Amino acid sequence: MPDLPDLPVRQLAYFVPDIDAAATAHSAAFGSGPYFAFRHVPLVRSKHRGVERPFDHSSAYGQWGNVMVEFLQQHNPDPSACHDLYPQGSGQYGLHHTAVWVDNLQEAIARFDAAGMPLAQISATAFGTDFAFVDARSSLGHMIELYEGTESLRGFYAMVREAAQRWDGSDPIRELGESND
Repeated sequence: MPDLPDLPVRQLAYFVPDIDAAATAHSAAFGSGPYFAFRHVPLVRSKHRGVERPFDHSSAYGQWGNVMVEFLQQHNPDPSACHDLYPQGSGQYGLHHTAVWVDNLQEAIARFDAAGMPLAQISATAFGTDFAFVDARSSLGHMIELYEGTESLRGFYAMVREAAQRWDGSDPIRELGESND
């Protein structure tokens, strides 16, 4: 793709009706995990296709080999990058996005747009992490999530990876913020 940097995929994310059921099933089938559930991720803003909209979602994050896996559940019926692929009420679920780290989020959004992958949604967490979904359906069949590889984000990825390395298979779903020893 023209003018797009070499960005390794950091995460595969699946849109699912229930993050706990999806993470438990994936763990049982593939040995992935443990999963760290973050329920109702607090956002300070979210724009879908240029319109401010609520985006109430929960995610479970785990390690599967060399890549993080996310299971993503949207709780509200509003339009979103999730519902762009899997319309509300359709009963359809599956791969939603791959995630990559970029040096500068706004510059990366512009580069992807110039390559035919327009911005679908941009959101900001209450913890200071901005993320964007660019629409790569025409070329890849899914969204790509962009976010800057900040120190806190790299630390989170490292925590999930390290938990998998010492995991004995018990307690496959853990709540973020609880002791994970």
